Amino acid sequence: MSDKLHTLTASLQDGMHPASLWKALPNGRVECHLSPRKCRIPEGGLGFCGVRYNRNGELLTLNYGKSVPMTEERIESEAVYHYAPGAPILSLGNIGCMLKCDFCQNWQTSQARLVREQDIARYTPEQVVDYAVRHGIGILSWTYNDPVVWQEFVMDTARLARQAGLRNLYKSAFSIGPEAIDELLEVMDIFSISLKSLDADFYRKFTRSELQPVLEGIKQVYRARQGGRGPHLEVSNLCITGRNDNLEQARRVCDWMLDNLDDEIPLHYVRFHPDYLYTQVARTDVNFLEQARRQALDAGVKFVYLGNTANTVSVDTCCPQCREVVIRRSGEGIALHLDGNRCGHCGHVLPIVNLPQTSKPVAFAGKPGRSLTHVFRGAIGAAHIEQATENPIRYVFLDADGKEIMGGQSSCLRFLVSKPSARVVAMRIDLDADKDVRVLEVFDRAHFPTVLTEQSQSGSCDVPPAPLQPR
Repeated sequence: MSDKLHTLTASLQDGMHPASLWKALPNGRVECHLSPRKCRIPEGGLGFCGVRYNRNGELLTLNYGKSVPMTEERIESEAVYHYAPGAPILSLGNIGCMLKCDFCQNWQTSQARLVREQDIARYTPEQVVDYAVRHGIGILSWTYNDPVVWQEFVMDTARLARQAGLRNLYKSAFSIGPEAIDELLEVMDIFSISLKSLDADFYRKFTRSELQPVLEGIKQVYRARQGGRGPHLEVSNLCITGRNDNLEQARRVCDWMLDNLDDEIPLHYVRFHPDYLYTQVARTDVNFLEQARRQALDAGVKFVYLGNTANTVSVDTCCPQCREVVIRRSGEGIALHLDGNRCGHCGHVLPIVNLPQTSKPVAFAGKPGRSLTHVFRGAIGAAHIEQATENPIRYVFLDADGKEIMGGQSSCLRFLVSKPSARVVAMRIDLDADKDVRVLEVFDRAHFPTVLTEQSQSGSCDVPPAPLQPR
């Protein structure tokens, strides 16, 4: 009998954990109920996800506590605009996926057989929660490759997070079974669901999954909102060049939302960048995205946004009553014109959860021991900064003349920075001590980079890389 474990990196072969949501079958086989696929796995076999393993008739998960490095980001990076605007989140991604999208932007971790040993970190639920609390981050975000295949670790950590007063955000393509959704509804405060298309053939051909279970899953979350005490919900639609980037496909998505949800659920049309096995095309045309947004607004969706697009007012939130801007967004910057959840201009009640910020100040003492400059390449406007120890790091954005525009700071081991305006061409990184950092370009929101900037030659830009330069 063939054993599939040998196809995976060493970290995934060690530290197995009992899986949930399965049943035993005759002849040592097991049936996994985590996803609608309901894989029937023989002894020594792996599920479609690549991280659920049948050992002697027992289903085990290979990725419990195995993650990419935890990263401080902002909640807007998860296509969440109406919950705690501008809030810091601690983003966690894992290994494996229930889909096999040929356009995947996180294929280095979603495809378990391709994962590199150096990209895997190990955490316990206690370590995750303690880290968030120490850094004043009030929301855990389960994201990147897709949290569905991490169900056991997500549930254990999310329960502990709730006890510590933290909130949980679930960012997913939602190819997940109803039993698993019921578990998540016990601990999740926010769902950001990626509905890739309303075309069943699209799902079968390009993601190797089924559309209908995704639609049923979204409705299951929406039903839990009835009575006003359920989780927050937002929906995004990734518009892929040459696949679903047309107004007919975009209209089907907004019509489905109006028919099955309501007109106040935010809809995000998201720009695609070429990646993995689908690189022969360009990024999604922004003019099309603007047209799709206007079409959805005209159809009756009250809040429609564009994702992965800079320098457009289509990322701002306007009051549907007076049409004034109530949340203005630029990179990491947020300007609020709200009185609680009311419009700050006319007083209209808005479907926005506006929480007080909980970030702890970072003590940056004295002059930096070292400064580095990172130049943003072409259309790329964001990066992860990574360090080995929790030292305060300050960053300052620069225009073409070297003039300082604005900046920020963090002591997290890995954190996201985003250009606040089109004037920014570079970023200076100031270190509190003579420490090394890594800078990794972020092509789009929810993209988790695993390659250093100076090694990045491909993606959505054909601009030569700009390595760190000593100052």
